[in-house]
Amino acid sequence: MILLISPEQTTPDEIETLHHLFEVGLAHYHFRKPEASLDEHITYLNRVDAQYHNRIMTHNYHEELCKKFDLRGVHLEEAKWRAQETRLEGYVSAFAKANKKVSSSYHELEDLEAQSVTFDYTILSPVFAAISKSDMQGRGFDVRASEKCIVGMGGINAVTTPEAVALGFKGVGALGGIWNAQNPVAAFVEMQEAFKEANT
Repeated sequence: MILLISPEQTTPDEIETLHHLFEVGLAHYHFRKPEASLDEHITYLNRVDAQYHNRIMTHNYHEELCKKFDLRGVHLEEAKWRAQETRLEGYVSAFAKANKKVSSSYHELEDLEAQSVTFDYTILSPVFAAISKSDMQGRGFDVRASEKCIVGMGGINAVTTPEAVALGFKGVGALGGIWNAQNPVAAFVEMQEAFKEANT
């Protein structure tokens, strides 16, 4: 699987580019706008063609947005799943019962492996030096021994995708590797091809 995280700040041509990305096969879009209000989230989703809503995982306003739109599911960033404490299992199962996918983020492999709550997939970062954050150094996590569905993020593009697959990642996630490219759609297609080739 290949997932793409939205830019934190919405750009003028973002929705148009997103539609093109969906058209060429983007199946997992992580909608993350940490500074946006609920109304701004709703306005954004209303601009996205409804046929693609079931490919979107929201990072914020889980209950509100899943009630209003037929989203794929919800994502719990590390601070959010930690804040749930003993309520986490119930929180995850409530969305699972509603046929929503639930994913989460980690920055330490040990924490990921120690998690007893089952997520559909987990994001582990940073695998390589991040493209969108110049100060974030890669950790080169090796997850070949893990039985969990782990998606690698941080410094992922078409060039580093095969390296991530070789480290045992079942999927790869991008942000800067796509959005910072001169042609985001072409960069995504290259990444798709690299992922497919690395898994054959």
